[in-house]
Amino acid sequence: MNEQVTAVSLAVSTVIFALRDDDDNGRSSLRIPLVRRIREPFAGRWALPGGPIEAAESLGEAAGRNLLETTGLEPTYLEQLYAFGDVERSAGERVVSIVYWALVRPAEADRATVGDNVRWFPADELPELAFDHNEIVAYALWRLRTKLEYSRIAHAFIGETFTIAELRGVHEAILQRELDPANFRRQIESSKAIIDTGERVTGARHRPPKLYRYDSSVSLTENGPLSRP
Repeated sequence: MNEQVTAVSLAVSTVIFALRDDDDNGRSSLRIPLVRRIREPFAGRWALPGGPIEAAESLGEAAGRNLLETTGLEPTYLEQLYAFGDVERSAGERVVSIVYWALVRPAEADRATVGDNVRWFPADELPELAFDHNEIVAYALWRLRTKLEYSRIAHAFIGETFTIAELRGVHEAILQRELDPANFRRQIESSKAIIDTGERVTGARHRPPKLYRYDSSVSLTENGPLSRP
């Protein structure tokens, strides 16, 4: 342990997940925005957006403010994930980070301030990040994929109405594997998680697919369909 450390600082960091279209294959993949550090330690290295907590703000307020200042994003889904506080995680000082995660829809993600110091990265193909941020992202990915198996958390990535094929695409992008369309349809319909709106996609050839919506009386964290092959 560093003997010079005499105080503990509190900070917030946020892992922001969004589905972004890939240029190569036209499919969506799970991505996160990172910010480039402009000062030591780890100057020039990519890191999760975050920063210190001000004395007069709550943890959630601090997470939202830091996100807005660094990325321009104001996610509607922002949840506390975990606390990371290993003694040696920051050189020269003891910093405990309260980590949040945010799930954003494409329209929200498009509002991110992207430039030399803010960039979207594939969530599973990150460079070496500052501090223990690779470990934090790995934990957030595990939590997201685990919750997808038993909750309606996919709703945070999709529009108010959607087709079953679009919903399956969200599950496939997060899980990084293809799902059997017929099995997925049976599972999602039997879960009672979604409601047929009585409408269909307009402008589609042949028989246009039905549009569904999530049952608003059921929370994102209650039992839902299993995304299995």
